[in-house]
Amino acid sequence: MRIDSLYICVRDMKRAVNFYESFFDRKVSLKNDIYSVFDINGFRFGLFAFEKMKEDHLFGSNCLPSISFSDINELNDKLRDKDICFPLKQIGSNWVAEIIDSEGNHIEITAPC
Repeated sequence: MRIDSLYICVRDMKRAVNFYESFFDRKVSLKNDIYSVFDINGFRFGLFAFEKMKEDHLFGSNCLPSISFSDINELNDKLRDKDICFPLKQIGSNWVAEIIDSEGNHIEITAPC
């Protein structure tokens, strides 16, 4: 078994694309009003404009994409100017924090200790 992708729901595609282009330090790979995708080393991270498809979704912390960075310095750079909902903490052999993206989704970010 292998997981190749995930998507998160967004209300404002342009705002979400801008947030993640800055966060990932890369341009979106595929972009349209309904679904946009970032290719992260072969993993597809999608943004889905659910309201345009007349779907209902809940936002919050029930599903957390976890994004790993190479070290604490890179992680700290990603925390700068973000809405932090779980402050940076050492958990086991990792540094862990949680941010809230431009659309209200919680995103875990980690780096090895």
